[in-house]
Amino acid sequence: MFTILINILLGIIAVLLFGLIIFLHELGHFVTAKLSGIRVNEFAMGMGPTLFRFQRGETTYALRLFPIGGFCAMEGEDEESNDERAFGNKPVWKRIIVVGAGAFMNLVLGLLLMAIIVVQQPIYASTTISKFEDGAALQQAGVQVGDRFVSIDGYTINGDQDLNFAFGMANPESVDIVVDRNGERIAFDNVKFDTVERNGQQILTTGFYVQPIERSFGSVIQKTFTDTWSMVKMVWVSLAGLVSGRFGLNEVAGPVGVAQAITQAAAVGLEVSFLAAFNNILLIMVILTVNLGIVNLLPLPALDGGRLVFLIIEGIRRKPVNPKYEGWIHAAGFVFLIGLMILVAFNDIVRLFSGQGLGG
Repeated sequence: MFTILINILLGIIAVLLFGLIIFLHELGHFVTAKLSGIRVNEFAMGMGPTLFRFQRGETTYALRLFPIGGFCAMEGEDEESNDERAFGNKPVWKRIIVVGAGAFMNLVLGLLLMAIIVVQQPIYASTTISKFEDGAALQQAGVQVGDRFVSIDGYTINGDQDLNFAFGMANPESVDIVVDRNGERIAFDNVKFDTVERNGQQILTTGFYVQPIERSFGSVIQKTFTDTWSMVKMVWVSLAGLVSGRFGLNEVAGPVGVAQAITQAAAVGLEVSFLAAFNNILLIMVILTVNLGIVNLLPLPALDGGRLVFLIIEGIRRKPVNPKYEGWIHAAGFVFLIGLMILVAFNDIVRLFSGQGLGG
């Protein structure tokens, strides 16, 4: 019974944390809109039917039923308006700031959360090899102690997170590696690695160790930015994998899947300590907030990135695109996104109860 209550509590915490990420994203739009003199008609958390609302000044603040998003509805955002404080009547540069502020807030949150994780660690991993295990594939290929990784299969290595991700994505039968040796870049092509079986999958074994980095003010700042940047790159690579078909529907998660992931991560951490559970939750939040920030900047209709495209076109032409046509495009994109969110949520629920999603 106690375990069930803990899982329910963790699930509630997961939903609240997901809501916090959405809230900060929309807050970025809201604050910059207010500072730019734009009228905000409604600031809402969630989508669908309204649970409750209240009016403060010119703005309605609302909580809606489905915790799958939120919005900051500005006057004249999707239609023409004669109000001098309408979104469309403000200079292009102000509108670009307002539209980009949501993603900016998500990336800032990611940096802050990553800093909390990083500062707790007494020592950090570098990308420079310190020693090899006996018979290590890299050593046999000619890589030496003191070499620093530059790229793996073309994936640039800036930190140890990049190193882990690149080797996790690599084909053990053939890996192309570039290292820096005393300022000279040396390539090792088609390196074959040994593997071990874990959960029915063959996992590459690297067979080497890296030099440690002592914690200091400078190393904390550097690792915070490096690890957050690594998250950004992972998001782009993952998106490319979805488009190319490398990853399927089961590699995508919506609010239900996110809540399940946070709950599982916390449960695993609790087996060690409360602090470990807390850090696991923080790490998933970093991944989520960076994901939200980056995905929202994609040049797709109804996303912030799509709106930025229209604003850039307006800035170049010195003439806005017909609001009616832009509205149609964003409306079509919105319908598509809602449909995709419903599909992902349904897949999450199926996976939650059956252990296997729609993708098999």
